[in-house]
Amino acid sequence: MSDSDTPAVPVWTLSTSEAVGVPAVPDGETLTEERLAELRTALVAFTSTPMVTLEAHPLPKRRAHAAGLPLDAVSPLALELSRLVAANAKTVSAVSQVAESGEVLYRMVVPAKVAAQLGKGLVKQMRSKAVANGVYDGLVDAATNVSIAKATFVPVGKAASGAGTATAGTTAGVVAAGGAITVAAPLVLMAIAVGASAYADQQRQRAIEHIADLLEKLHDDKLEHERSELDGCRDAIDKATALLLDRGKVGASLGLDSAVHAISTATEKAVRRVQKWEDALRAIVDNRVEVPDLQAAFPGIAEEGGEFRTHIELAALAIALKRRVVVLQGVEAGQSDPENPFENFVRSLRVDHQRIDELEARIDNVLLRLSTLELRPPNRLIDKVLTRGQVDSLLDTSYRLRAFGRGVADTGQTTDVVIEIEKHSDGTLMVLPARACTA
Repeated sequence: MSDSDTPAVPVWTLSTSEAVGVPAVPDGETLTEERLAELRTALVAFTSTPMVTLEAHPLPKRRAHAAGLPLDAVSPLALELSRLVAANAKTVSAVSQVAESGEVLYRMVVPAKVAAQLGKGLVKQMRSKAVANGVYDGLVDAATNVSIAKATFVPVGKAASGAGTATAGTTAGVVAAGGAITVAAPLVLMAIAVGASAYADQQRQRAIEHIADLLEKLHDDKLEHERSELDGCRDAIDKATALLLDRGKVGASLGLDSAVHAISTATEKAVRRVQKWEDALRAIVDNRVEVPDLQAAFPGIAEEGGEFRTHIELAALAIALKRRVVVLQGVEAGQSDPENPFENFVRSLRVDHQRIDELEARIDNVLLRLSTLELRPPNRLIDKVLTRGQVDSLLDTSYRLRAFGRGVADTGQTTDVVIEIEKHSDGTLMVLPARACTA
């Protein structure tokens, strides 16, 4: 493919306030994917202001409705995207093509530094067990399912004439240090909020599916009641999400207060259970334990499913719902002060996220510790030959313990985060769950 055949993709550098000392991008210069990655690195290194990049690709393939959170064509996020495109459509041909297209995939890349400010739980990288749980990192053609050729990226910016920092209803642009920088705090805030909320809801759905499978075998009414109470919070959270993202006010009639109470109660139950598990693990000597002692401390751990595994999934469900509520509270705080939305948003998220992250880390540590335990036969059998059934039982339980470690999230360095937003021909949006950037 020749350079002339390479599609040009507009890319905006978005800031939440007036940027100072950003790397220069000469007007008219196109960027390769590698050069764009270098630019992102430089933006993180040389600026203290949170900055993201936003690309506008042709939409290769629509995702199913359940894949993300839908937004109306007149939602603030849709309007902000339209304003951004309209501001540059007459001066940049690549943007003009986006303006004329009815189907667009916006791809926002949030640097790891910014993602870390919003809490470690914004995105986790899991060790994949099946292809079905993966995602397409590259863009694929809807008809052939083949990766589309690499594009060149056209930096886009709008020089402001006496423009100051943007408020919640505007998208102003500034040029700093020769670079094309657009101040778009509302756009950045809402995109991150919806992407994070979609990701948390994706985690909720997975937890619910796991719990349903476990309870089918367990037949425990108390645990079923816990599941029902938590899943019953979804309607109130969904309504509050839609209302807040349309800049409405959340009232008591939505039932969000009762939902928050139920989620907090479930979170505290998880904390108490984790404390008991930690105490039981501390009592194990030399990392070796008999199966009866292990089952006494972790009921059902040696069985398919079991009470312990259900408690783990209930904790995961409570954490996922708590993350959605925290994002809602952050959006509400950010919108309450339109002159300074991003800073308020981050401040509101940080403390609650730290508590959730600590709980999640403690659960992960319990699972990792369990995966390293060595099983030993009961003392009364040490001098005797084990039967085939006893050997099989020990091996089966040992394999189950090892599996706990494989299911723990990768707790390594925070990665860049990708938030993809589909714009459809009728103006509606589909915001996909935030995910770790692997490209």
